[in-house]
Amino acid sequence: MATILVVDDELGIRALLSEILSDEGHTVELAENAAQARSVRESLRPDLVLLDIWMPDVDGISLLKEWGAGGQLTMPVIMMSGHGTIDTAVEATKYGATAFLEKPITLQKLLRAVEQALVKPGLRALATAAGLLREAVHGGGEPAANGHLNVTPMLPSGPQAEQSFDLDRPLREARDAFEKSYFEFHLAKEGGSMTRVAEKTGLERTHLYRKLKQLGVDLTRNKRGVA
Repeated sequence: MATILVVDDELGIRALLSEILSDEGHTVELAENAAQARSVRESLRPDLVLLDIWMPDVDGISLLKEWGAGGQLTMPVIMMSGHGTIDTAVEATKYGATAFLEKPITLQKLLRAVEQALVKPGLRALATAAGLLREAVHGGGEPAANGHLNVTPMLPSGPQAEQSFDLDRPLREARDAFEKSYFEFHLAKEGGSMTRVAEKTGLERTHLYRKLKQLGVDLTRNKRGVA
């Protein structure tokens, strides 16, 4: 499961892509222009962006260049256009786009491009986050021969004292398992305070609640009467 930002000035395109990607289990955020896209990207840090090239305020290529120049191109970006040319596709790739989709976008091409864009960045993010988690809590972890990643944060005894991640399974399942453990760790560390967990993880509270619900995190287990 990934958080995907769809940026397109056409309501019909946004609605269609949102429906398709939501059916695939992804969390979809929508923006109709560059200003909204900047805001969503900053607050939610999406795993992937689907970015239309032709928009009324700032075009997609300019926004892509802006993110790249500012060090904000931390996620794969798939460009979309109904008037695309080879030169446009080459330019988009030059500035950091991972793929180019020509409208009308078929279901098969969309899902294939999304899957391919998420695979490598997703695996890197999983490994990086696991390493940061081990470092942050001064714990330890190493890949086991059976394809599991053991992460042992130094917490009081309880269900989060040790976690084992089975990496020999589909990426989406591995990501969900890690994210659930990640948020459970921070909830335990912050005594169930959603405010402090939101600050620690860099998520807006509404999005954090939605993410925890999707992952099946028990919000009552670590409550200490704080919000």
